[in-house]
Amino acid sequence: MAAKKKLNFEDSMARLEEIVSLLERGDAPLEQAMTLFEEGAKLLRECTKQLDEAEHKVTLLTAGKDGEIVEEPFQGKE
Repeated sequence: MAAKKKLNFEDSMARLEEIVSLLERGDAPLEQAMTLFEEGAKLLRECTKQLDEAEHKVTLLTAGKDGEIVEEPFQGKE
């Protein structure tokens, strides 16, 4: 079985919105609804992780000694 390609943030959010819409309609059989819910939960975790990493990266932008903006590399939790 081929591995699924990791979606970028925007594509993940679009898919998550699609899943929410499908679940809100309420016409999916239980098994399909559970599969969609699990996919949505995974996408939500990944999007939250990406947002947290972006927030950390932004907060690492600091003023250097001479007043110039300096970007320090983000050391993620891995």
